[in-house]
Formats: sequence, structure tokens, C-alpha cells
Amino acid sequence: MRIASLPLPLLALTLAACGEHVARGAEVATPPAATDSAAGTTATATPATATTAGGPNADSAIVRALYVNRFGVQSTKRMAKMIAIADSTEINALVLDMKDEFGLNYKSAIPAVARNAGTAGTVRDLKALLDTLKAHDILPIARLVVFKDSVTARLNPAWTIRKADGSAWRDHQGLAWVNPYNRELWEYNLSVAEELVKLGFGEVQFDYIRFPEPYKSLPQQVFPDSKGQSKPEVLAEFLKTANARFDKLGVRTTADIFGLVTTVKGPLEIGQEWEKIAPVTDVLLPMVYPSHYPRGSFGVARPNAEPYKIIYTAIKRARERNEKLGIHGRENVRPWLQAFSLGQPKYDASHMREQIRAVYDAGYDGWVLWSPGSNYDLFVPAFAKTTESRKKSTAEAN
Repeated sequence: MRIASLPLPLLALTLAACGEHVARGAEVATPPAATDSAAGTTATATPATATTAGGPNADSAIVRALYVNRFGVQSTKRMAKMIAIADSTEINALVLDMKDEFGLNYKSAIPAVARNAGTAGTVRDLKALLDTLKAHDILPIARLVVFKDSVTARLNPAWTIRKADGSAWRDHQGLAWVNPYNRELWEYNLSVAEELVKLGFGEVQFDYIRFPEPYKSLPQQVFPDSKGQSKPEVLAEFLKTANARFDKLGVRTTADIFGLVTTVKGPLEIGQEWEKIAPVTDVLLPMVYPSHYPRGSFGVARPNAEPYKIIYTAIKRARERNEKLGIHGRENVRPWLQAFSLGQPKYDASHMREQIRAVYDAGYDGWVLWSPGSNYDLFVPAFAKTTESRKKSTAEAN
């Protein structure tokens, strides 16, 4: 089924929150003691650490990460809790909000970057934080929101998606989006990422690598400088450009994508297409949250109630598509897993174990957890104590 055949309201419902990453939350309580996970078959390998995880050529590196929102990154107390979880479990990486919908989360030394900082505050001493993570052997991953950037759109109106009359196009929230075809915008985002890498991040994760939904209730979107290039082509070109640039700096380039991309043939209307972007990124991170799949997906009546089936099918399809592209034997798919509740059932460690087992059974070792408030207490008992390979071989996963 091509995504174009889905009614836009259903498409929007399906995609909602799969990348709509605006997150606030209370401080995390002290995590309970971790227990070994019984999920998946265990094939013991050398424990992977943040040190072994860094770099674009570390194809077999295992990355198991937690997301920390901008407010959590700014909190010394919250970061101490995250480090404590990593020190006592298999968690060996943290995805830190460094540029989100609110602007930058650090103080840039580049004037052209600093002017787009926004007003939501920044990390007090980012270098000290990164040194601390390194001391604990935790891989710091910089998350950057790219094309849903209302701060940059407001300060750089020439970079925006337009309406037919030339004014800025706005979404249902009244927010302007920047234009993925604008190469000045590309350079701005790459400059941010490059500065963060030089400060000590070991991986760059691009989010909102997409166009806004083209709702019929909103004006038509006009893209200056598109020059006939398709949406999937320009997104792939941006990622290819980023990958080449950051390979030279010795870090991986990764991208968040909607979970539907792994199973839908052809491009989504927001421009993401597996066959276009998989070959030009080191790792793709599909947001395969079971709660965001329509009823009946993959023959499952209530996807949210059967996380194993949903995630196993979605990630197995991703691996099969990579194999057709000639991409073999690498940790090139690292799914986002659901560390939150949306409807019934309420998610806890048992649901997390099922999600993690599905990733291993589909043939991959890495995963990252998404909690909007960066609260993981309920899920810590699902984590193993050591970071060992637990994925099934390709033959076993088929």
C-alpha cells in the first residue's frame, strides 16, 4: 500500500508523535536495581562500550541508548540519574537534545549559529558534561531537529516554505517550517553538528528529516529552489552530504524516520523513502512505536497490545530491504522503542522486554528508548546488566 493512498487524517494520526519530539517532564526518581533481561537468544560477544561505539567504521558497535530532553540535559540531577542507569545496566549511550524546536541547547561560539539560539535556555557547561560521560564510558549522541525549526524560520524568513502568495506557510500549530531545498539552511545545520562533534559528541542524530504533512485544509506548500528535485531526493542528498562531512571527523551520521517507512512501498508524502536514505546514512532509527500503528497492521488487531509482533515485523522488513540494497552485516538499523503509555495497556518493563526481544529476533543489537519526559524508572528492570550481543543471526532471523 502506498502512503499516498492513506487519507491524510489517518496518516496524521498514524504518524503523530513519531518524531513530534517536544518533551518536558519531572525529575526522574532513583532507578530501581537492574535485573538481567531474559529476552532473546544470547550469543556472548565482547561487551560494547561507548568507546567502541564511536566512529562511522565501527559497523558492529552495539548502541543501547536513552533519550534525554533539553530540560533533562540542563539538569545536573537528571543527568546524574541517567548516568547511574548506564553505570548499572547495558545502557551505553545517551541521546541528548542539542537543537530542538525551541532552538539550541548549548552556547555556540559561531556567531551565525548563536543568532538562532532561541530563548529556552542552554546547558550550563556542555564540555564538562561530555567529559563526565566519557569518563563513564557513555557515548554522547547529539540530536538535532532539522526542518521543523520555527526559531530559525522566524529569524531567517528567506529560508522558509512558502505559500503561493510568497508569505511563509504555517502548519496547524501556526508554526513556520524551513525549506529542505535551501542550501544555506543545510550549511547552518551542518555547522551546528560540526561544532558539537568538535566539543565531544561521538554521533550526530538528525530528526525531522522530512517535509510537513500537506493537509488539504492548509494552503499549498511552495518550495523555492526545488528545481524539479523530488522530496525523497533532496532529503537523501542532505543526508549524503552530512555523512561525507562527518565521516571525515570520525563520527556516525544517523537519522530518525517514521516507523511506517520500513514497510510502506515508495515514499511517504513527507518525503521519507527507505531505498533513498538507507544507503546514505550510517544508521537509520525508525520510530516503531506500537501505539502509533493503525488497528489491523500486520494482521494485529490491537498493535499497542502486541509490541513484539509489531516491532519484529517492522524491523525484519527493514533488514530485508537493506539486504536487497546490498547493505549487509552492519548495525545500520537501530529502532526507537516505546517507553511511554498511550492508551491501553499501560506500558511497563514486561512490554519493554518484548520490544527488545523483537529487535534481537529481527537481527539487530541496538535500540534507543523514547520517553517524552525522559523518565525510565518503569523500564529499568527490562535492561540487562552487560552490553553483549543478543541478536539472532540472519539465518535465524529469517
